[in-house]
Amino acid sequence: MLLASSITKRIFATLIALHLAAAVARAGQKDATNSGSWSGVLVSSACNADEAFMEIPDCYKDTPGAKLALLDDTTRVMYELAPQGPVAAHLRDAVTVRGILDGDVIQRASIAPMSIGRAVGQRAPDFSIRDQFGRLQTLDSLKGTNGTVLLFFRSADW
Repeated sequence: MLLASSITKRIFATLIALHLAAAVARAGQKDATNSGSWSGVLVSSACNADEAFMEIPDCYKDTPGAKLALLDDTTRVMYELAPQGPVAAHLRDAVTVRGILDGDVIQRASIAPMSIGRAVGQRAPDFSIRDQFGRLQTLDSLKGTNGTVLLFFRSADW
């Protein structure tokens, strides 16, 4: 009877430890899910997302009492940035902000100029795609004697 009681206590203690470990892991996943990077343009919070998206001039002015916000123009969402101090020099710049999202506030860890696409001279990744005639095209099949220029155009009405 004493042995069964001891085994039961050990099993119970192990189950509690596993439950606590799972809770800690879930909490860590939540924090990891909220961390990331967001790209957009820094605008004045005196404007709303639609005004900033339409590039109203007042959205790019240093307005007393207003904070700087990051406008993600693909989703038309504005995020407040904290702390504010070092971002003031980047008003109107396209930037990538890394940090943790808490509601609609990004607790900023870093800010850098936004990099779009590949650098000039950098090789494009291999790809294959069908052209307008249904023929399979690859980077090598499109390559000319002087190289290749690829242009990807995003429609303005997406």
